[in-house]
Amino acid sequence: MEKYLINHCAPTLASIKTANLFCCTVKSETELKNQLKELNIQFYKKGLFLMVLRRRENKALIYVYRRSYLQMDLQKDGVAQLLSEYGYQNTNVGYALNRLKLRLKENESFPHEIGLFLGYPLGDVIGFIRNEGKNCKCTGCWKVYCNECEAMKQFAQFQKCKEIYTQLWNNGKTVWQLTVAA
Repeated sequence: MEKYLINHCAPTLASIKTANLFCCTVKSETELKNQLKELNIQFYKKGLFLMVLRRRENKALIYVYRRSYLQMDLQKDGVAQLLSEYGYQNTNVGYALNRLKLRLKENESFPHEIGLFLGYPLGDVIGFIRNEGKNCKCTGCWKVYCNECEAMKQFAQFQKCKEIYTQLWNNGKTVWQLTVAA
């Protein structure tokens, strides 16, 4: 699990991104639940949470997030309006995450509003939806439709973070030691 966290969630561990996702193979439901429970107990003090967003056969989609950051993101202008178009009745973190889980369960593909839960800019999420994923200015962690310059800076920052975290982890630092309190 630590390797997944380093490879896919370094910017969230470093507290420079709201959330990340990764998919992992699950050998045992009990083992997964126990791992997530232990990690949540450990990371609670640092404001980091892990949850299963979707399970399919032997795969689990794990969502790693900063609850306080997500709450701020969901309160940004225009977010509630967009989410309401997809059946979200409010932007309370617990409610919104449960609604997202339901949308993931109902759909084979990812619901496009998931970008808001990953800290993507609202304009880019709307651009992706309106353009059906085409005609973006650039692509990195997400498809960019608005502020290309700012997005490129963030992509570089996220990549540098991943490189540093990977190196530190390979040299013996634990994920706990690398996780910034927020």
